[in-house]
Amino acid sequence: MSFIYKIAETPSEFEQIHELNYRTFVEEIPQHERNESQKLVDKFHAENTYIICLKNDQVVGMLALRGERPFSLDGKIGTVERHLPIEVDNPVEIRLLAIDHVYRNGRAFLGLMQALVRYCLKAGYDAALISGTVREQKLYGQLGFLPFAELTGTTEAAFQPMYLTKKTYEAGIAGRISKPHVNFLPGPTTISDEVRDALMIEPLSHRSAEFESLLKRVQCKLTALCNAQHVQLLQGTGTLANDVVAAQLSLIDGKGLILVNGEFGLRLGDHATRFGMKFDVIETKWGEVFDEEQVADAIKSGGYSWLWTVYCETSTGILNDVGLLKKVCSENDVALALDCVSVIGTVRVDLNGVAFASGVSGKGLAGYTGLSFVFHKEEVEKSERLPRYLDLGAYTEAEGIPYSQSSNLLYALDAALLKYDDANEVFTSIKTRAHKVRKAVEKTGFRIPVTEESATPAIVTLIMPEDVSAILLGDNLYLNGFNVHYESSYLQEKNWLQIASMNDVPEKELDRFLNVLNFLASGKQSTFTTIS
Repeated sequence: MSFIYKIAETPSEFEQIHELNYRTFVEEIPQHERNESQKLVDKFHAENTYIICLKNDQVVGMLALRGERPFSLDGKIGTVERHLPIEVDNPVEIRLLAIDHVYRNGRAFLGLMQALVRYCLKAGYDAALISGTVREQKLYGQLGFLPFAELTGTTEAAFQPMYLTKKTYEAGIAGRISKPHVNFLPGPTTISDEVRDALMIEPLSHRSAEFESLLKRVQCKLTALCNAQHVQLLQGTGTLANDVVAAQLSLIDGKGLILVNGEFGLRLGDHATRFGMKFDVIETKWGEVFDEEQVADAIKSGGYSWLWTVYCETSTGILNDVGLLKKVCSENDVALALDCVSVIGTVRVDLNGVAFASGVSGKGLAGYTGLSFVFHKEEVEKSERLPRYLDLGAYTEAEGIPYSQSSNLLYALDAALLKYDDANEVFTSIKTRAHKVRKAVEKTGFRIPVTEESATPAIVTLIMPEDVSAILLGDNLYLNGFNVHYESSYLQEKNWLQIASMNDVPEKELDRFLNVLNFLASGKQSTFTTIS
């Protein structure tokens, strides 16, 4: 791990920025007058966002972004849009691009450019504008910057206005050698070449015999994977599948019980409320297991017809004890429903005895988002009390094809399910990766709200100390080429960050990620290369 890229935030980093600014734009490029402090504070410092390149704790490269108008360049050539050969909606000005002379071998500069583009795309900017020193114009051009307008500055310090877009960047050196982000998101998950190719197969009519055969094959794979009796596929997300489950539960006479220990348990209550269902709630703190005795006593009371909960509570990473729920629900003739959206494909799931369960094609199964499914224990009849699209009985009556469906998404899911021919290998790989992540996180000092015994191997949740921003940490990891989960509102409210282990990640990239995480968290480099 040679260089780290991040958004400047500490007093030490800002001091070094002012010093590098002075060395570059006073001593090297005579753009400003010398001073005794040998520091140069930019006139837009308060409005700048600085992306810096660190070698250990030393700032060896930097650039400043500013989206406020007028730009510095506006003041030199007039409104920049009048000179640009392309239309832009949301440009940003890049200034103070500097690399310490010791590190001008290209690597730091290329990495800084890649971090810049990542930041701009994430922030919604569609063009980056610079005044590039003419002595480095060829280098800027190799990186994708194109000249526009006339030169500015002086004979001793001449600058060429230049612009960079996603298209010109991808044509340059930094773009061509840039790798895709390493994916630690719980969704969308990394798509394999086989699944991508399957998505592009010529579409089938959903009324054709070939489509029917494809659907039955996928249904058989899903029921075998989850030890379920029946499954129906829907065109939509997990929210749709849970609406369909809620619709079925609404047909059952009597009151229900919803167990909540996280964001997605709360959402089940919202589904039920929208159907006007009567239910009670047992709620515990996020990340805590349910009190077995409390749940069992409630169910044994005989006052409930159904129980609904989340198998894997994605917001914390806890795996709820479904074995206990199946046993006590069976003994008391209570229909058990499960939200399995984040668990299918990451651990072995046994839905035998479960009345209804929801799942999706993305997340753990690593197919494309767009298909969801509802498993059901018994055959279901149509009900005129339900909206047509939410009536599970309409699907069973039509043998799974009541309405238009996408063969492309179905082909992709079929291809994604092939790896579960050896499901043990898949689950072992996820568990091994999660264990390594968890040990590295604990070594870094972050707290995890769920014990390893109660946690899903698919997700590790990090509780930030009060002086650490999960958003800033997530942004900095993104600048270094890593996608982690931190932008959902429920995570931002708690200042949490999540690392998903369900994606296949090469060991070398996993080690690099853990080293960068440790550095950003503590400012120290370590080496995570073995599983403890």
